[in-house]
Amino acid sequence: MKQNKTAILVLLALVALMICAGILYSRLSSGFSMDVISSEAADPSASEEELAPAPDFTVYDFQGNEVSLSDFRGKPVVLNFWASWCGPCKREMPDFESIYQELGEDVEFMMVNVTDGSRETRDSAAEFIAGEGYTFPVYYDSQLEAATAYGVYSIPSTYFIDAEGYAVARASGALSADTLQAGIDMITD
Repeated sequence: MKQNKTAILVLLALVALMICAGILYSRLSSGFSMDVISSEAADPSASEEELAPAPDFTVYDFQGNEVSLSDFRGKPVVLNFWASWCGPCKREMPDFESIYQELGEDVEFMMVNVTDGSRETRDSAAEFIAGEGYTFPVYYDSQLEAATAYGVYSIPSTYFIDAEGYAVARASGALSADTLQAGIDMITD
């Protein structure tokens, strides 16, 4: 009889703990969204003097040619860090392709593959891109110079850089087409 009471008390305690954890999770996670753009300036209406210049870096195209962010000065840039094994990266790629097809003449897309050489290689990334039929430009960060320059600790991560080379906004996590377009609107006024 005493074992039954102990078992019931333990079960009730576990149920109460699960309920409390659910409440805490819903309260703490409600203010966090992955599909949100953050301004790089303290004040979203900041002037260019208050914006930080986007860190320059060098990555490589599939043929091994060096490409630097500064090569695109004078044109707004959407800088996206991704990998072919990343589920959220894969989910946002169709929207990037669609908007690239629409705006690729006016906005530079730098789709930077985080190429660590083990989990992600140039070949695995290129195979994924070809298999999906994407046509946006892909660059390989085999030295992880770009990811380091931007402090990328999770992918996908996207940065919106204006034509003067200022980092205007950024977003972490998979972006919807609307959020991607909102970021582009911030750099193309």
